[in-house]
Amino acid sequence: MKTKDFFRMIICGALPLLLAACHSAHVPEQYVKSEQLPKIYPDYIDVTVPVNIAPLTFQMDDGADDMVARYSFGDDEIVCQGKAQPDLDDWRDLTAKASGKSISVEVYAERAGQWTLHKPFSIHVSPDSIDPYLSYRLISPSYVAYEDLTINQRCLENYDESVVYDNMLCTTEEQGQCINCHNYQQYNPERMQFHARQNHGGTVIVYDGEVKKINMKNDSILSAGVYPTWHPWLKLIVYSTNKTGQTFHTRDLNKIEVFDSASDLIAYDVDRNEVTNIEKTDDEFEVFPFWAPDGKTLYFCSAHFEFRDTVSAEIETIQRAYEVKYSIYKKSFDPETRQFGQREMVFDAAAQDKSATLPRISPDGRFLLFTLGGWGCFHIWHRDADLWMLDLATDSLRAMNEVNSDDTESYHSWSSNGRWIVFSSRRDDGGYTRPFIAHVDKEGRATRPFELPQADPDYHRQLMRSYNIPEFMKGRVTVTPQTFADVLKSDGEPPVKYVNKLGR
Repeated sequence: MKTKDFFRMIICGALPLLLAACHSAHVPEQYVKSEQLPKIYPDYIDVTVPVNIAPLTFQMDDGADDMVARYSFGDDEIVCQGKAQPDLDDWRDLTAKASGKSISVEVYAERAGQWTLHKPFSIHVSPDSIDPYLSYRLISPSYVAYEDLTINQRCLENYDESVVYDNMLCTTEEQGQCINCHNYQQYNPERMQFHARQNHGGTVIVYDGEVKKINMKNDSILSAGVYPTWHPWLKLIVYSTNKTGQTFHTRDLNKIEVFDSASDLIAYDVDRNEVTNIEKTDDEFEVFPFWAPDGKTLYFCSAHFEFRDTVSAEIETIQRAYEVKYSIYKKSFDPETRQFGQREMVFDAAAQDKSATLPRISPDGRFLLFTLGGWGCFHIWHRDADLWMLDLATDSLRAMNEVNSDDTESYHSWSSNGRWIVFSSRRDDGGYTRPFIAHVDKEGRATRPFELPQADPDYHRQLMRSYNIPEFMKGRVTVTPQTFADVLKSDGEPPVKYVNKLGR
């Protein structure tokens, strides 16, 4: 084990767990066989994992008194007792040898003094690697409180996790701060942005060592930037601007609803500190922009909604919430002139009485992955929300049933090589969103997803936090949380300048 990995694992508290779980463990000599698969948590049965993923740890989830697990490939094996927590170096050796093939897993469970060998299962090891880091917001799944929020980053090759920014650094007893919407240019942690709301609010932009705070409020735009997307190479960010509200249902399983009563799209020039509207229509709610990898097409969602003006816009949107159906559009873009074309329909979800959100284009430009639900734009609270895939080369559309569950599937991102997706799901307990990862082949077919592995397999059930906005990264953010706090507490840049037309 490398020295830096050793000290990282001590800091994370992972090393003692790993040693305790797999030191001197051995397979029971006497046992009975069962044709039933073991009930384990997390459920890693027959999943496909990248060759460079951290060890997949698990435990029995049926009240067994003890457990022994054996991971094996050829003559190599790892044996763990109590909880399956392989040593990091042993796991790396095993996955490297099994790359392109499968690791066999045998689980022995002890109940009332009797050992049972359950039906073995496989963990398939893909030679396709995954980006080394994942970042996300950790938030309590409450309706009104945001006193304790962090943006965290996690190394997927081990269990090393650190805080990118903690809102408590700018929170006082009188005034709190909300943070959201971290986003990167081409998976680059040195080119990122995130928003802070309320106390010391503003948009933080990091670009090749420079960290600055932007005041994006302007009378000519609906609001400061909300949902962002970096252009693949230009210092240009497109945002939605939104008037967002929250309400509660009394007779719907989806008890909470977050909605927009107005929304537009703006483009922000990082160098010039200028914004311009690129979609601004009273009867259209535009949201969730996303650049295609060629930098010449902008995808977004929009819902047609004509107000009757009998009550306020917010109240009318609440009263007619089930009528709000988003479809997916695109706009052409010329990187030389920085001019946008007219909107074009990509997928008319509203015509099918559905609502499509969060369009994400694969790095090869072929597949459009999105979330589909019955209505509205905040599908993280909708139990019927599923992932769907549109093949832009063939126009074929399908539900990704191989990754969907009976509960919420929402925010999703592609890895930089296009072979993996990460998405938020509430399949474990219906209350907390957790990251799940799946392999996607060249034809857009995904494998059975696996939950983000932790040093302690019970970690997620004890965390009491939801993972929000999982984004892959090619490295770690090196700006410290205190540096971000100092920038936010500063006056920041002058307010943005509005121009009627984006251009140079």
